[in-house]
Amino acid sequence: MTFDVHQLDQFLLVGAGVTLLSILAVRVSSRAGLPSLLLYLLMGVLLGDQVIGIDFSNAELAHALGFAALALILAEGGLTTSWDSVRPSMRLGLSLATLGVAVSVSIVAVGAHFLLGMSWELSVLLGAVTSPTDAAAVFSVLRGLPLSQRLVGALEAESGLNDAPTVVLVTLISTGAVADHGIPVTVLVIVFELVAGVAVGLAVGFGGAWLMRRAALPSSGLYPLSVLCLALLAYGVASAAHASGFAAIYVAALVLGNSELPHRIATRSFAEGVAWLAQIGLFVMLGLLLTPARITWSMVGIAVVGSLLLTFVARPITVWVSSVVQPLGWNEVAFVSWAGLRGAVPIVLATIPLAEGVTDAERLFDIVFVIVVISTVLTGPTLPWVARGLGVDRQLEPRSLDLEVAPLERVSADMLQVTISPVSRLHGVEVGELRLPEGASVAMVVRDRHAIVPERRTVLRRGDDVLIVTPHGLREPTVARLRTVSAHGRLGRWLDE
Repeated sequence: MTFDVHQLDQFLLVGAGVTLLSILAVRVSSRAGLPSLLLYLLMGVLLGDQVIGIDFSNAELAHALGFAALALILAEGGLTTSWDSVRPSMRLGLSLATLGVAVSVSIVAVGAHFLLGMSWELSVLLGAVTSPTDAAAVFSVLRGLPLSQRLVGALEAESGLNDAPTVVLVTLISTGAVADHGIPVTVLVIVFELVAGVAVGLAVGFGGAWLMRRAALPSSGLYPLSVLCLALLAYGVASAAHASGFAAIYVAALVLGNSELPHRIATRSFAEGVAWLAQIGLFVMLGLLLTPARITWSMVGIAVVGSLLLTFVARPITVWVSSVVQPLGWNEVAFVSWAGLRGAVPIVLATIPLAEGVTDAERLFDIVFVIVVISTVLTGPTLPWVARGLGVDRQLEPRSLDLEVAPLERVSADMLQVTISPVSRLHGVEVGELRLPEGASVAMVVRDRHAIVPERRTVLRRGDDVLIVTPHGLREPTVARLRTVSAHGRLGRWLDE
């Protein structure tokens, strides 16, 4: 197969047009309260061989591209997740991603075998591919809802971590390893891959953060690229070591995203753009892979039963069992059960048995596709109403301090850009009252787009952007002092003690 300049021109024309339409579709989907994946999947189906005529049926290629897109989506999730937000709920999130997955797979597998008449192999595969929640759907929908950080943190941690065990499980089943080696060996393999993947992620994350804090790169645009490459490096190292690449990339990105790195805001914005591009490409590709003519009314009926089983039986029991490690109120259990958003992950996982040539894999792929559409339509638009009805919604508090760092290579210093938020107690504090470490100084205050050269008696206000120059060695004490004053006001030194 050749790829010449003429084909490149066509690819860029179609690709740019589809991508632009997909980006504009985000506005439509957000107004309708639906995850954008539905529109992207529909675009893929319309572009397919039965409508516009683009032929795409390569399951192996879809499997590889799907994994690449999921890696980028998980990297963005880790980079944009606040550790302070997820830490209180990490036990619950980890429990949902491990124990919860096992419970969900078991319930769906038993139900599919006895209610839908599927073979045990296909039933277990159905349970495995539909159990994980989707990081892209969770991040895009939940971050726009006024929920407590406890619930958002648990759901984000679950969606970031539950891909790893299910990928290993689906792969082992599809390749026949479970039948050859038995369940105990399968459990040990899953545990090893998870633990090793987390270890690789921590090593690359902390090592990469140490490196980035000391690297003075010649262009600010190189920092986002470097951070994303570090996250992908964690995935590659883990995969080479036969560990979970998905666990490694999420953990590495979580560490990097919560480290005091140069140009953090720019890095997060870049990661969000890359993740959106990955989502668009992934969902459109999965829509292309579907053949609508294969979907019959009996298959839709099976998908409806499977979706109801997953949403109203498996998911609530999963959350209830998983909450043993971190008890929840009944209303919180109900909301977390309803907020188990599915998206591209189950469809991507369904390409694994398709690529391995498992019997009835095409039928499984079609059923999973319809289940994802049904569950998305059912849960996505109704989440705000369910949150209000269960009494778990609340007004989110804005962060008290937004801080950006840029290195000044020639003078071995850093430029800190601090944005004073509406809840920060920096409001009303004089520059001289900051009492920054000796050697650090406030260089400029930007207020209403006007630059102010500050004096000791200059009073800081909400919405100000404050530029502070500090030597490399004093950056962390300077940041710590700013956070203390932001939390406690001008008496922060004594109140903090």
